[in-house]
Amino acid sequence: MLAIGLSDSQVGLIATWFMLSQVMFAFLSGPIIDKLGRRKATAIFDFVAWCIPCVIWWRAENFWFFFAAALINGAMMIPQNSWDCLLVEDAEKSQITNINSLVVIAGQLSVLFAPISAILFSRLTLVPAIRILYINAFLIMLLKIVVLYIFSRETGRGMIRLEESRGKNIFSLAAGYGGVLKMVLKSRGTIFALVISVLVGIVGMINTTFWPVIVSKKILVPDYLLPLFPIVRSFIAILFLFFVVPRLTVGALKKPLLVCFSCYIIGQTILILTPNDSSLKYAILFVSLVFDGFGLGSLLMLSRSLVALNVDPAERARIQALLFMIIFALTSPFGWIAGILSDISRTLPFILNLFLLVLGFIITLVYYFHKNPHAENSCT
Repeated sequence: MLAIGLSDSQVGLIATWFMLSQVMFAFLSGPIIDKLGRRKATAIFDFVAWCIPCVIWWRAENFWFFFAAALINGAMMIPQNSWDCLLVEDAEKSQITNINSLVVIAGQLSVLFAPISAILFSRLTLVPAIRILYINAFLIMLLKIVVLYIFSRETGRGMIRLEESRGKNIFSLAAGYGGVLKMVLKSRGTIFALVISVLVGIVGMINTTFWPVIVSKKILVPDYLLPLFPIVRSFIAILFLFFVVPRLTVGALKKPLLVCFSCYIIGQTILILTPNDSSLKYAILFVSLVFDGFGLGSLLMLSRSLVALNVDPAERARIQALLFMIIFALTSPFGWIAGILSDISRTLPFILNLFLLVLGFIITLVYYFHKNPHAENSCT
């Protein structure tokens, strides 16, 4: 976006509208998933939310292309919800954290293809290379939709909800959100999962959107090297998720949450302090990525697990829809806020991240301090 002339504040504004779009689709996702079924909803809205925006991004020439693609891309909340249901509804509760670890690992593995991006950037420059990658993303996503639909099956709870929603329209199903909200408010664990997910969502959005900005514009790393850094972060995240996190997630999630928040705080602090005129800046960035890779990857997995473990299985789709709606409603302003901060100073968005991560650390301490000691041996 910066390469075709958008300002930092416009990038932040697009991120905010993307979040607002996700809020709207999150609200609709529960009724739509119950009406269509987990499997069919995933296939239809994966195409809408990813294939169509990829075509728009491929031809993007100004702010309005990215704006339109962001609004449509917000429909990703429907397949995100339906995919989560499809993933865990037929699983044992004790398996959910490990399942989410594998999902995050699979996502991190995709970054191993980033050297292809680096080669394209060095040969074609940034904008033409990105356009080629968007066409590739369209084709890969289309293949993923077909493969998942062929080899997946509707969940047991999904079959029940399909039958219960037969003959009802989307709006009548959405009217039941009042009762769902009461269920959420009565569950201290669900509220904790919501708060942690909001904080992780804000920090992740700021880091994803503005990490390339601070690295290229402040630390002065050449554009063609940028795709290599996510490979390092992902490789580190995979190592930790395979060898460290399973040892931490035995019993309650208190210890892994506190460790991950601490690591992420260290990583963001090092990033802020990285000089742009030192021969050691690449080594310092690498150290930052070690802590970032562990913190970000693990917190994503843990926040997903907290939500999955604390929702009522009988109303999973609508409760998750409500939670996603609240998460993105609270997260959405921070893209715009971080854009304004970045216009002032490239480091300010990451200072905001530090504050949010410290807040998450404190909230986790308070939650588990007041938690029933008999529940400490549970997976939540």
